[in-house]
Amino acid sequence: MLLKTEKSQKNWHGNLNLAYAYRNGETKIIVNEVQAPLKVQRPFYPEGKEVCHSVILHTAGGVVGGDQLSMNFQLEPNAKTLITTATAGKIYRSNGLEARQIINIKLAKGAFLEWLPQENIIFNGAIYRQDLRVELEPESSFLMWEITRFGRTARGERFVSGEWRSHVEIWQQDSPLWIDRQLLKGEEMLTSPHGLGGYPVVASLAWVGQLMTGEIIEKTRSFWQNTSLSDESNSSKIQPSVGVTRLTNGLLCRYRGSSTNQARSWLIRVWELLRLSMRDRPICLPRVWQN
Repeated sequence: MLLKTEKSQKNWHGNLNLAYAYRNGETKIIVNEVQAPLKVQRPFYPEGKEVCHSVILHTAGGVVGGDQLSMNFQLEPNAKTLITTATAGKIYRSNGLEARQIINIKLAKGAFLEWLPQENIIFNGAIYRQDLRVELEPESSFLMWEITRFGRTARGERFVSGEWRSHVEIWQQDSPLWIDRQLLKGEEMLTSPHGLGGYPVVASLAWVGQLMTGEIIEKTRSFWQNTSLSDESNSSKIQPSVGVTRLTNGLLCRYRGSSTNQARSWLIRVWELLRLSMRDRPICLPRVWQN
């Protein structure tokens, strides 16, 4: 793993450009352009040739102030792709500069993309901004989740200084379907009841592109009642908060609590419900999640 000190190396400006096409019953990568420290593994097909699984690697081991990562994903008509990351992301303490990640996604008619990265760990003192913009054509769909831990809490670290920004925009034919902008600043929002309320983990899942029935909304809410409330670090009970909201042509789930495992377990159940209900296809967990 490569680690950079504040003065020893220049900043990374990584780029990843992937395009997928659906031809003869198979989704294939037709454009694969990379610039370090970003890479993509060879495509996997655990669900058959119709759905392409891709795993992104960040070979530098983590992000520091001044780094900029840009990713572009484009799906041609009817392409179906699941993209995840090989490991949890690490956003290190900043040297005073902002680290940034920019993702642009374009989905053609009938295309379906699942963007399911592993969680991000935001170190104390990090300054980080992430921007995600999605453009949907008619009959295309997009599923994303984001799981974020503020501070290395297993080591007793709290996110008491630094800044985290997240901007998400999903558009269809020049109309916004969902725009979400968040800003968290160290101790101020970590402890505020209007922010994290003292909890170090937040997570979101959004499906956009298809109308959600009331039945799906209620099933999604009921899943939480059957989710274990045991904290991942001990056997004590926690009281996280969750929410499920109907979007314009979609669904939004939120989690605020203490456990990335708990958040992921709930979101996986929601993902499974949506896959079966909207796509008539069971989920297939990426193998890298089990390493």
